[in-house]
Formats: sequence, C-alpha cells, structure tokens
Amino acid sequence: MTEAELEQQFIEKLQGLKYAYRPDIRTRAALETNFREKFEQLNHVNLTESEFTRLLEQITTSDTFQAAKILRAKETLFRDDGTPLDYTLVNITDWCKNTFEVVNQLKMNTHSSHHRYDVMLLLNGVPVVQIELKRKDVVPQVAMQQIVDYKNDPGNGYTNTLLGFIQLFIVSNGSSTHYFANNRAEHFSFNADERYLPIYQWADRSNAKVRELNKFADAFLAKCTLAEMIGRFVVLLETEGRLMMMRPYQIYAVKAIVDSIAQNAGNGFIWHTTGSGKTLTSFKASTLLRDNAQIDKCIFVVDRKDLDRQTREEFNRFQAGSVEENSNTGRLVRRLLSTDNADKVIVTTIQKLGLALSDGKYQGQLESLRQKRIAFIFDECHRSQFGENHKAIKGYFPNSQLFGFTGTPIFDENARYVQVKGEEARYQTTADIFQSQLHAYTINHAIEDKNVLKFHVDYYKPEGEDAARGKDEPPSKRAVIAEILRKHDAATAGRRFNAILATASINDAIEYYNLFQVMQAERQAADPEYRPLNIAAVFSPPGSVSAEAKQIGEDLPQESEDNKVDPEGKKQALERIISKYNAQYGTNHKLTEFDAYYQDVQGRIKAQQWPNKDYPHDQKIDIVIVVDMLLTGFDSKYLNTLYLDKKLQYHGLIQAMSRTNRILNGTKPYGNILDFRGQQDAVDKAITRFSDGGDAESTRKIWLVEEAPKVIEKLRTAMQRVASFMEFNGLKADPSEVLNLQGDAARIGFIKVFKEVQRYTTQLEQYTDLKQEERDEIKTILPPTDLQAYRGAYVETAKALKDKQDKPKPDAQDDLEDVDLELVLFASAIIDYDYIMTLLAKSSAQESPEQQRVTREKLLALIEGDAKFIDEREEIRAYILGLPTDKKLTQAELWAGYERFKAQRNAEEITGLAHTHGLNAAALQDFVDRTLQRLIFDSQALRDLLAPLGLGWKDRKRKEEDLMGDLVLVLKRRAEGRDIAGLGAYEE
Repeated sequence: MTEAELEQQFIEKLQGLKYAYRPDIRTRAALETNFREKFEQLNHVNLTESEFTRLLEQITTSDTFQAAKILRAKETLFRDDGTPLDYTLVNITDWCKNTFEVVNQLKMNTHSSHHRYDVMLLLNGVPVVQIELKRKDVVPQVAMQQIVDYKNDPGNGYTNTLLGFIQLFIVSNGSSTHYFANNRAEHFSFNADERYLPIYQWADRSNAKVRELNKFADAFLAKCTLAEMIGRFVVLLETEGRLMMMRPYQIYAVKAIVDSIAQNAGNGFIWHTTGSGKTLTSFKASTLLRDNAQIDKCIFVVDRKDLDRQTREEFNRFQAGSVEENSNTGRLVRRLLSTDNADKVIVTTIQKLGLALSDGKYQGQLESLRQKRIAFIFDECHRSQFGENHKAIKGYFPNSQLFGFTGTPIFDENARYVQVKGEEARYQTTADIFQSQLHAYTINHAIEDKNVLKFHVDYYKPEGEDAARGKDEPPSKRAVIAEILRKHDAATAGRRFNAILATASINDAIEYYNLFQVMQAERQAADPEYRPLNIAAVFSPPGSVSAEAKQIGEDLPQESEDNKVDPEGKKQALERIISKYNAQYGTNHKLTEFDAYYQDVQGRIKAQQWPNKDYPHDQKIDIVIVVDMLLTGFDSKYLNTLYLDKKLQYHGLIQAMSRTNRILNGTKPYGNILDFRGQQDAVDKAITRFSDGGDAESTRKIWLVEEAPKVIEKLRTAMQRVASFMEFNGLKADPSEVLNLQGDAARIGFIKVFKEVQRYTTQLEQYTDLKQEERDEIKTILPPTDLQAYRGAYVETAKALKDKQDKPKPDAQDDLEDVDLELVLFASAIIDYDYIMTLLAKSSAQESPEQQRVTREKLLALIEGDAKFIDEREEIRAYILGLPTDKKLTQAELWAGYERFKAQRNAEEITGLAHTHGLNAAALQDFVDRTLQRLIFDSQALRDLLAPLGLGWKDRKRKEEDLMGDLVLVLKRRAEGRDIAGLGAYEE
C-alpha cells in the first residue's frame, strides 16, 4: 500500500469517527480563515481585519511550551475601540464541545521551507495533532527525527504560525503506530549525546499494544477521547518548559482512582513496576482531585524524609509551587486545617502524619477534619503501610479513601520480610490493607515496552582462600574489592555509568570505604597510570547527632539497629568520610547537616550524565557505598551497576536491582548486578513472584539478558551479514574497503548491517562474566583492530550521509531520510578531550619520532571511530598531525595550542564565508560572536549586516536565505549542543 492510499483510508476512518473532512484547507491562508470562523463562533464576536491580525500576532509564537499554555488559558485581546475581549481558543471547560476537523497535504511555505504535512487534526480550527504516514520499513525514530529536522529548518512552517499549537505527533505505517508530545527542538536529541526519546505506543487496559492504525484511531482518536488526552493527560512541566504525554498505564491508573472517588468505592492500590513513572501518575491523580469538589483534602504520603523532599521536587517540577514543605508537624497541622485551595494537596511523611494524629496537642485541633472526605495516596506502599501509623490514619478518618502505589506488592510469600522499625509487620499483604488492585503494570510489561531494561546477573565465584569458606559465609572484603576493581570499567562502559555497593551493615560500609582507599593506593603504586575510582559512602548518623538524623534513621531499619551499637564510633567514621568528601569535591558539609551531604551525593551520581568536558570526572562519583539508603526510590539513568554484598529477598531484592535498569539509549543495554552472596535462588524466586504469573523459566527469559554464548553467536551471524554485503557489492570483507562503496544505497546498506554488530559488541563489552575462551572467540569473530577500523568507517560513512540529510528539504532523497544512523551507539565515554590531551602529552614525552607517530595514529583511529567527534574529527586530525615531534609538550600546552588552532580555523571559516557573500569579515565575526554569547539569533542584526550591500528587497531576501544556509551550520556546530533561541524561527 502506498502512503497516498494509506492516507486516504485513514481520512475515511476519521470521517467515520465524525471528523469533518476539509479538503479545501491546503494553505496557510485557508487554515487561518477557518480558525477565524471557529474563533468568532466560540467567543461570540466578529473581528475586524486589524483585530484578527493582532490576535494572530498575540497567540502565535515559536515557543511550543508557551503555545501550549495559551491553548489552555483565558486570554484578553484589546479591540480597535480599546475595549477588552476575554477569549479562549478552544472550549477548555468541556473539551468535547469543540469542532473536530481533519485536513491533509497542508502546505506552510516560507521563503526557505516548503514542507507538506500528511494529516492534521484541528480542534476548533487550531491544529493540535499531526500525523505522518510512512512506509512499512521506516522505524518510528526516523520519522520523529524528520519532524524535528523540519522544526529546525530556518523559516519552518511550525514557527509563528498556528502549527505552534500542535500538542501531539503520531507516526504510523499502518501496522505500527507511535505517538509523542510536541516540544521545543532541544528536548529531542538524536546525536551522539542522545538522552531522551519519548516515543509511546497506545495499549488497552490489560497493557496489550494497539498498533494497527485503524484500531489506534478507535481507541485514541475518537473525538472526546482525543479531547480528554489533550485536556487532561498532556502534562506541562513548568520548570522545564516541556510537554509530557502520560503513558497508557498511567492514564488507566489515574482514571481508576478518580472513578473510585466518584463512586466512593473504598480503597485500592496500583501495582506499577519501579521505573514506570509512579510519581507523575500520582501527581496527575492528586491535581485532578484538587479540582474535585467531592474531596476536602488529598494527602500524598511517603515513608522517608528523603522521599518527602524528592516527591515535593518532582511535584513542583510538574507544576511550580504546587506543594510546600512541611518542615515540622505543627506546620503540617496548619496546612491540614487550611481552606486555601493551594493547601488542598499536601505531601508529607507518614511519621509526621502519625505524630499529628497521636499527639494530644494536635488531635483536638484536627477534630474538625475527622468526618471530612480525605483521599490519601501512599507512595511505595509495600513498605509504609504495615505499622501503627496506618491504623491511626484509618481510625482517625473513617470517611477517608486510601490509595497505594507500589512496584513490589506484598504477597503471602514475602509478607514475613516486611519490617516496621525492626519488627515484623502487623498486616500480611498489600491487598489486606488496600482491598482491591485498581491497575497493574508489571516489569514484564515494562521490559516489553522498553520502559525499563533487563538485568545481567553475574554471580561471584570464589577463588583461592575464599573458595574454602562455608556456603553461607560472605567472601572477604578484599576479594570483593579486587573483583570490583577488575570488572568496574567493563560493567560501566569505561565509567560512562556508575554503581552502588550495597553492604549488610554500617560497620561493613565503613570497612569497605577504608579498604578501598588502601587497595586503590596499592594499585596506583604498582601502576602509575591507574585512575582511581571516586568512592563515596552514605549511611544514617546516630540519632544523637540531630533531630534530622534521628528521623532519617527511623526510616531505615537496618541502619537504625546498627546505630544502637557503638554510636560514637560510627559518628566519628562518618565524620571522616564526609571530611574526605569535602576535600575531594571542594564542599563544606557537616555531620549535623547530613541531609545536605546526602543530597550532594545523589546529585553527583546523577551528574554522570554530563560529558567530562562539561563536568570533569573528578567531580563525579564512581561507586557509592550504602546500607539501606538509595536502594529504593532513587532514580538515575546513569547508574547501571549494583554490587551486592548483602542478603536480600523478594521486594527488597527487586527494589535494589531496579536502581540499575532505567532506560537511557543504546549504550546502556541492561542493568548490571554483581552478586557476592550466592543469591541465585533468591533472584529466581523474586522475579517469578513479581512477574505476575508464568513459570520460572519463562520469566527468566523476560527479565534476564541472554547468556554470552547466545550473544556471541548473534555477533558471528551479524559479521557474516557484513561479509556477504561487502561481497555482494564486489568488495572484500575488510574495513578499509567500506569507503569504496558506491552510491548512497550501498552506504545505507552498510549502516544497517554494521549497526547490529556494534549493538552486540556493546552488549558483550559490558558482560562481566565472560570466560577467557569466550573472549578469545569474540576476538576471532572480530579482531579488536578490525572492530575499531569498522567503527571508523561507519562514522565516516554516517557523516557523509548525515551531511546530505542536513541539506534543506526537499532536495534530500526519501531513502536517505529514512535511515537511522544511531550515532549514540558509537560514542565512547572513555575517549574525551582530557583523554586525548593526556595521551598526546605521553606521546610527546617519547624519544623516537616514530614512536610518537604510531601513538598518534592509534589515537586518531580511536577518535575516528567515536561519533562524539563526528563534526570535529577533521579539525582534531589536522591539529594532531601538525604537532611537532621534536618537542615535549605538557597537557596544559596541548590544550592551549588546540584552543589557538580552533580559533584560527574558525576565523578562517568566517573570513571565507564573508568573502563568499561579499560581507565585512570583522562585522560577520562580531555577529557570530554575539549570537554565541547570548544564545539568541537576532534577525534584525542579520539584516543590518547585509545593509551595506545596498540590495533591493528581493535580492536581500535571497541573500539572507543563502547566508542563513551557511550560518545555521556554523552556529549549530559552535554552540556545542546548546540551543540558540530563534535560530529555527528565522522566517519572512
């Protein structure tokens, strides 16, 4: 089926859903005329031409987030006679009561953009959904890339037109359909630093995918359903200026809670696996309840102080100022009694709430709330709901409804492992407390949806003295650290990611911390080139340190028990750890303000996301040693490894493992678990229990990555495909022959076959349990030198294709647009500018010019195979090859030399550009410098730059267009990934 046939069938489907088809709307003028008619009908007004022109100027913007706010707001337009007109663009009180239209093949021509859009859905004349229809072999990421490319084109049709109001994009080839929220271009990233790819598929309530386009239309695009999706389930993240579309299971959970409230149907719990976005779900539920007159208060309850802060930060990330801190129980009580709508949603710890309900000082004050309808939403209810606080809440508020969120419910099997302040729980299962399960989205669903990763579990095999230890006796700490030091770089992809070491007690954590210092010093003495790992440790201080420390400790059962023995010794040890931390990171934390230290540690774990050139590695953390902290509720996409020297069971084990499996991109294929306690049986039991059905073998296949031999065979098959492909093109299966491929079709073919090779090598490189014979087999299939050369050839080929893709449309060919380069797979964490300069300094110290030449050639091979340098490789190569071989250069001298070299090259580029366009070089350089300094593209300044040429209007517009084609590439490259406001918005 052709795209045109698919488009026609789809329009007929939408007509069947009662959309009005408007074949007459194919141009910007027709779109605006239709919008004017709908606006005047909705707001009961007739606008003059000047009023309508002012309206368009007032509402159209290049800022997608601002447009989304305008779409949902009541605004004011001052009419020609000065009187105010309060208006809305759509009916925001009842989103169903708008007009729904479908248009196709809409053109939004500007002087440099000539895009044609397949299908648009209009809400009251406002375009809110764009649907792009593709051939069956086009992956959704490519279609998304094309939309973002369109948005980045200078003078694109999305800018300062009604298309700025688009809320959702939908991409389908008929049999597979995906959708994602519209956003500013900087929130989509497809280069080697790719971090965020928010593509969704719709699913029914049982989490079965709705892929086929017509079925998707029935489930998602029915008029009132679409209105509800846009009006209620597109979340505006105020603090980030970003739109977020909720996932299907999140929407079903919110609806279940809202319906339960409406029907007063008792309590319920949501089983959504860790990493599935429970905070967003609970935020949306609470905000909808804030507007529900049936509910007097909505109280979101967490069970730890650090989660209280984290939840408030997340809620306020979704909507600035939506919740305030309850610094003490008295403040909590005042806000509970407040009738201000701002206090209708409250976030608190269960300890504060329990104290408010049990302390005679507060009980009387809260009497007026006793009979009110209060909705309680409990986060991580697998931990917090099995003690006296739960009983107090339920007893005090008989008309309340309780809703719990958990990634790991308590069942009969794991009930005995629930501890409340060191004692076994009073209640048995989550269902005992919350009555009914309102919705489930298990890790099986999440893995299938690629919302979380699978796990690779490496079980430690004792050697030497450790082999003689008893079955249940832990290995020596020296053996554990030796194994960690041996495997850490592989596990974390050359320290691209970081790790947690979970220990059984505070004493163990202290001993590990001290021993790491000793063993790393020993290793550095033996190998001066060894780079020590940055080690931190966090565990709660004894309660005597401060009231804050006492509260933190109460929330952590193991640490609370540990601190009862020799609290002074633990206090002194933690003070030494914090002191060393201050010395290493230049901070000034104190034990008495432990929470600030704890937050700083969490921030540095998350800071792993930044490239070392932006945030040096010595400011990051490689491994943090913990006892109870960070093993639940903590999320970081850049934490991928758990070293486990601690016995855990069921929910505790799954919670800890799940710290590692947050989705990032192709460089993070799975979460790594290195278990030092022989817990394979416990892992098998846990994954079987929390898979919600299925036998042990089938659940292992879902949860765990394939064993190395199977992946090695896949690598062998992938390399055979590469060889066959090269031979088909009349070339030897050798990386040196790749650049001899003729034509874009052949280059695209190589990109497609070699990507799979890279994917399998990335996976195998992070396996920590490869046997020597397996390593040898991998080298036989693909020798390291060949792998590096193939990577270089891939990046070179990808750059040539990318340059063509980046050319203004519609010159680019369709088959070229539809190839996904996946450059992120070819970006190494090890090879950064510090690494390059360090290696060059060592090369410079070598006596023989020939030795220097060989070292530099090896370095260039590494750089050429790394996608991070795809736009700078020629510049770096020229600098390295131009270095003298008869002079020793320090790292600082090399850095300074490279900066001078770049400045000179940049100046030469601007001079050449100025000469091409007949401009003053100094004036053009000043324009570029000011643009990069302010990160704002000034259209008027560009026109001023062209003014001395004395061109007529048409010639000036043509000159602007020509110059912009060159300037966009220069500015984007030099901005190093930072967004330049207005660069994509340049138009007539």
